[in-house]
Amino acid sequence: MESEFIKLTENVNEIKGLIRTLNETLEQIEKRLSRLEKVDSIEHRVAVNQIDLSDIKEVLERIENTHNNQIQHINRRLDSHLVKIARTEEELFMLKSK
Repeated sequence: MESEFIKLTENVNEIKGLIRTLNETLEQIEKRLSRLEKVDSIEHRVAVNQIDLSDIKEVLERIENTHNNQIQHINRRLDSHLVKIARTEEELFMLKSK
């Protein structure tokens, strides 16, 4: 009877050891999953941002293509105004220096 009790105690201790090992393994798995979730979240944000930037670029290209004539006209007008401003500044400088 005493030997049966010793075997039973050994079996219980073995089961306790297996449960401890199982718990440690589960903790390691949880840590790895946690890290994977963080990486997945970062990858998702990067992917979403890349999509957003691509969409913005496409929209800008479409606007540029459809309104290219208007943009060129505006650029010419701005250039002519800049020339006028430069001439006026030059005239003011000449008047001040007299």
